[in-house]
Amino acid sequence: MPEFKKISMIFAAGTALFSDGYANGVISEGSHPTTVLKIVYPDAVSQHHYTKVLSSLIFAGTVVGMLSFGYLSDKIGRKFGMMTATGIVALFSGLCAASTGAHHSPTGMLAMLSACRFLLGIGVGAEYPCGSVAASEQSEEEGINKNAQHRWFALATNSMIDFGFVVSSFVPLVLYWIFGPNHLRAVWRLSLGLGVIPALLVFIWRLRMEQPTRYKTDSMRNVQIPYMLVIRRYWVSLAAISITWFIYDFITYPFGIYSSTVVSTITSDSTALTTIFGWNTVINLFYMPGTIGGAFVVDYLGPKYTMITGLLLQAIFGFIMSGAYTHLKKHIAGFAVIYGIFLSFGELGPGNCLGLLASKSSPTAVRGQYYGIAAAIGKIGAFVGTWAFPPMIDAFGGPDSNRGNTGPFWVASALAILSALITFAFIKPLSHDGMVEEDRKFREYLEANGWDTAQMGLTAADEEWSQSEKEKELAAETVES
Repeated sequence: MPEFKKISMIFAAGTALFSDGYANGVISEGSHPTTVLKIVYPDAVSQHHYTKVLSSLIFAGTVVGMLSFGYLSDKIGRKFGMMTATGIVALFSGLCAASTGAHHSPTGMLAMLSACRFLLGIGVGAEYPCGSVAASEQSEEEGINKNAQHRWFALATNSMIDFGFVVSSFVPLVLYWIFGPNHLRAVWRLSLGLGVIPALLVFIWRLRMEQPTRYKTDSMRNVQIPYMLVIRRYWVSLAAISITWFIYDFITYPFGIYSSTVVSTITSDSTALTTIFGWNTVINLFYMPGTIGGAFVVDYLGPKYTMITGLLLQAIFGFIMSGAYTHLKKHIAGFAVIYGIFLSFGELGPGNCLGLLASKSSPTAVRGQYYGIAAAIGKIGAFVGTWAFPPMIDAFGGPDSNRGNTGPFWVASALAILSALITFAFIKPLSHDGMVEEDRKFREYLEANGWDTAQMGLTAADEEWSQSEKEKELAAETVES
């Protein structure tokens, strides 16, 4: 039972990342509600390019949230960041669904929706340096099986994001079945509004959480962080993780977001809207075996070599899709399976491992900022990818040509190999209980450079941590066990 309680705290910290997958997937270029918006408000959407604006603004908001809450996570606390992030997501998910313009103007409604999407993105981005970092620290608490530390983190974070992608494609499809083609406004508004429910549930779940032990003992909450010393020690690993995260998101988000477009091209726009939506949901489901299977591999291979394995397998299937495209396009089921496996290996490798590497390669004192910078650069990769994807297709010959449809897979596969090489050369392997060791080495490094490490950790005045409280907690767990 004590271990179950510890595991539940990992999921309480990380599960809100479901909101990231859902928010990014539910209304983005190629998503079901975006397709609905084009049908309901064709003039306003096409005139102002709102489909691209909507997908871009949430990325911009996410980057702002990652960077700002990375600092707040380190200087105020993980719990403050997590509670604030969940509140923002719940509030602006509801406001997105309620968007309206003056005199019911479609342009005004889309403008409000765009603004709310940006603010929603701040809350989504805040989850990375707050929720993910707290989940990583909770995964090394006493009572967690050492051989399952990486697994629980991956299941609580990346698996939740991917599940959000799946649900974001399935919910609008169900709503379309319920309301039909004559009530499309209900479809897109409810699709966005339902994002409130998981955010509120996680908010309640987190109410009884405490700061992780690592934060209590090794944070720099009450002192000025020696940034020059930190940069000198960690800039190489941060740069390597950031570049590989950029490449991963550059590949994953465009291919996931544009899956409806790809399927539509394969089916030559000749099938019903529900068929295209259905195939899109099937493709998104392939994220799940990759992230879940990878979670059970990563404790044995380690995050570094699991990531390399996933990247190389993704590259192989990308080359297969490019070479066999003319045959696959005649069989939509075969295309969906190969395309899904391509996405799945991305989740087995960098999807699961980048968060682990970002959180456990850095010291507790700057873990939120380290993670936030790496994740923000990754999101910039996603932003660049969503805008680069259509011109890339055009440069290869256009969406009506075989080269135009296969070109992005050649590029993605080559980038996956490059990412694997960077990982092999510049990212160090992680061990179990590696955070304790990293914090110890960081303290030694600071002391060697004349910095007083006695200032680190929380004090009794913070009213969040005292030895007596810890003793009571341990006593209660002993009695319970």
